[in-house]
This record gives sequence, C-alpha cells and structure tokens, in this order.
Amino acid sequence: MLNVFLADDEPFIIEGLYDMIDWAALGLEIVGHAENGRLALDALERTPADILITDISMPVMNGLELIAAARRRLPGLKVIVLSAYSDFDFLREGMKLGIENYLLKPINVGELKETLSNTVLKLNSLRTETLFHDYGIQLIKDNTLYRWLTGTMAEAEFRERAEMLGIHLRSPYAAAVVLRAGSDRPEEAERLFGRVKNAASGEETGIVFRDMDGDIVLLAGYGDGNADKQPLLRALSGLRSDQPGELPDFRLSSGKIHPSAAASESYAEAKKAQEFFLVYPDWDWIDYGDPRAFRQTAAGEFPIDWPNYAKLLVAKDGEGLAEKINEDFNRLRESEGVTPSYLKELAVELIVRFKMELQSIKRTEEPELFATAFESVGDAAEIAGLAEAVIQVARRCVDSLVRDVRSPVVLQVLNAIHERYADELSLKTLGAQFHIHPVYLGQLFSKETSESFTEYINKYRIEKAKELLKTTHHKVHEIARMVGYWETGYFYKQFKKYVGISPTEFKALL
Repeated sequence: MLNVFLADDEPFIIEGLYDMIDWAALGLEIVGHAENGRLALDALERTPADILITDISMPVMNGLELIAAARRRLPGLKVIVLSAYSDFDFLREGMKLGIENYLLKPINVGELKETLSNTVLKLNSLRTETLFHDYGIQLIKDNTLYRWLTGTMAEAEFRERAEMLGIHLRSPYAAAVVLRAGSDRPEEAERLFGRVKNAASGEETGIVFRDMDGDIVLLAGYGDGNADKQPLLRALSGLRSDQPGELPDFRLSSGKIHPSAAASESYAEAKKAQEFFLVYPDWDWIDYGDPRAFRQTAAGEFPIDWPNYAKLLVAKDGEGLAEKINEDFNRLRESEGVTPSYLKELAVELIVRFKMELQSIKRTEEPELFATAFESVGDAAEIAGLAEAVIQVARRCVDSLVRDVRSPVVLQVLNAIHERYADELSLKTLGAQFHIHPVYLGQLFSKETSESFTEYINKYRIEKAKELLKTTHHKVHEIARMVGYWETGYFYKQFKKYVGISPTEFKALL
C-alpha cells in the first residue's frame, strides 16, 4: 500500500475525499489529514506519505509553501493540488514544484481517480527501478565475493572490484559464518538476510552476501586471530526466537578465524561444517574445529587419498570405490594408535565428503541418499560395519550419477547449443540434423534437463552475454548479436528476465 495524506481547511472536502474514492482498490491508504499546511508538515514528519493531496488556499501555511517544505524532507513525494481558484499564477507555481495535477473544486471524481492511478503507476515504477538497481549491485557483490572465496578471481581483480563496490575487509583476521535457511519462501529468506546484516553491523567488519548455493554468508572481521566468536554465534542463533513466525528456521555454521587474505579457508570450513548437521541435527550451531564434532579427523593430514575417491566417483566405478574403502579401513585398522572412535569419525568424514562431491557434480542436494548412513555408522560394532556403511553411500552416489546419464541425442543438442549458441538454433533444425522429430526431441530434452529447449538456450545465451559485458568493451547491441539475438529489444527482455536488471544497468555496475 502507498500512503496518502490530505490537507484542506474545509472539513467537508476532507470527509468527501475519504468517501468518494475506493482507496484500497487503487493500492492506497489515507494515513492522516490536517486543516492547514503547518499541521500537515508536522504530521508528515511523523508519518511519511507517498502522495500529498492539498488545497492551495489554507491558513498559517498555504499549499505551495507546504509543497516546497515537504519536498525538502520527502524528495520523492508526489503532489496533487486542489483549488477553488482557476488562477494561472497558482498553476504556474504548482507546475514549477512538479505537481501531478491541478484539480478545480468541485472535484471531478473521475479525473481524480485517473490522476491517482497514474501517480501509483509512476511510484511503483520508481520503486521497481530502485529495487532492480539495489538488487543488481547486491548481485555483483555476491558474485565477486563468491568467486574470490572459491579461488576463481585473482586477488588484484578482487581488490579493484571491492574498491568500486564498497567491499571493505579492513580487519587483519576474518571468520566466515554460513546460514542455510530451511524455507523456500523468498520473503522469509529476505527478512533473514536483513536481520543478519543488522546483527553484523556491530562487528569490526561485517560483510553479508549470498553464495551460489543460496546460503547467507557473513564475513566477520576480528583484530585478533584468537578472538572469541561465541558472542556473534549466540546473537545469530538468537534470531530463531526473535519475532517467531517471521523468519525461517536455519542451520548456522562457522569456520575458524584466519588472516583476512585467507578468508577462503574459513568459508570452506563453514560450508563443510554445514554438512555435519546430518550428524548433529539438534545443535544450535556447528563451529568448525569444535572438539565435540571435529576431533581427530579434523587434525593432521587426512589419511585417505580423497582425490582418488573423487575420480572413481566421477567414473561411476562403484566396485572400485568399494574395493578402495575396504582396503583403506583394513590398512587403518593395523595402524598404531588408531581407536574405534577415530575410525567412526573417519567414516562420518567420508560420508560428508561424498555428499559434498555429489552436490558439486550435480549442483543439487539429495539428502535422502544419506538419511540412514550416519545411523549405520553409529550402530556399527566392527570395522567391517563401518566400511560397509561408507560403501553403501558410495554406491548410492554412483547410482545417482548413472541415473543422470543423458541420451546421446540430448548430449548432441547440448553440445550444439554450447558450441553454436550464436547461430539460429531451433528444435526443427536440430531435429533435422540429428534425424529425430522436433516434437519428440523437445519432449526428450525437457525430460532430461528439466527445462524447455527455449528456456535452456536463453539462459545459456544470457550467461554468455554477462561474460562479454564483464570482459569486453562491445556495445550492448553488438553483444546481443554475438550471443544469438538479432532483435535488441528481445535481448533486453530476456536479460532482464534472468538477471533482474537491464544489460545497460548490469554493465554500469561492473
């Protein structure tokens, strides 16, 4: 709802305005009224409005004086003038002040409704533009911080972008905190994001952003590498009980404090700690390195060649993984000083790594694959039982990848899109090329990618356009053609659909 304030020294005019318009139907609400300009100005300070409807001739402070004074305090205020006088000087002064309309009394209800409707459209458009601008800046910040923390942006480039975007890491040490919301409702996640920013405002450095997984990430700065993170974690955890029902439930994890230049290590630790909620679902938060959760497996060199496991997983070699897991557990059993509790921790660590590796490959979570794995580890009475629990997880991950294998024709279509996205591609031309009916090809493509052909190619082209906007000096209409859009207007429409702002606004933020 937009707020409306009325100012007129004639009570029956005020009463009539309340009754003659269905304000709610227009998305408006009257938040107050006053009988002169001075009272109206005082009231607007207490209750800001979006639209002011005012008479010109009023005692104490007239309408023109009210408009000028109110605009100094509320620059975006829209004004509609009412007057019993068809006076050109009044109209001229009103136009100088940027009014929406000058309506003569008695009021024409139809003209007033039309003026209000146009003013609402104008205000909503301005709000949308502001939202897109703010969203665009946050989008660039999110992308910049994520790429820096994951090692895909050079330090020099990060510093240059950070300076431009107002990202300041002044503290010598930093710790990453991750909040993963348990709700898919955007408004709840947005409120949580705002509350985290407020909670972080007292930190020496409190940079809040969203990563590519949709997690909220806080980089908290500290002057000392041995600082206490507990007050911050308690404050963030306390958001759960603040305003119940308004914020989503969330899982809270943190990495260790590292030098700010190595904040990526803390981020990786905080993300990994999130996975241990599968083991400790009732904890308020999980701090990486907490001896209750991370005892021997977090210390020293990891005793298993994980890169080899990852290669076997990508190769979908379930038997190879089973053989390697058995071999490693048997080897460790013979190692000096190894305890049963250590081997259980190692099994949990391996399950977490399988989960994270599968997620990185498929870009989606499949928690059902791991639901009973930790319980099996806890119930295992011997080494063979621990190894079997990990083997079952490995096999489920391999099965998931096998099920995800796409048909050869869809792979050919995907390769065609990736290599020739700038060409005029369609299901008809590709169907003819690969000797398959275009209707069936479209159905097969949607089934195996969960997206329509048009949706997929548009998203891919827009991603390529974003890369070109970031890395080249080509004009927008040139980039549109380079990625396959010969109609610039359609390119603008698709870019705004997937990015939230226009390509011109996106380029201006880089």
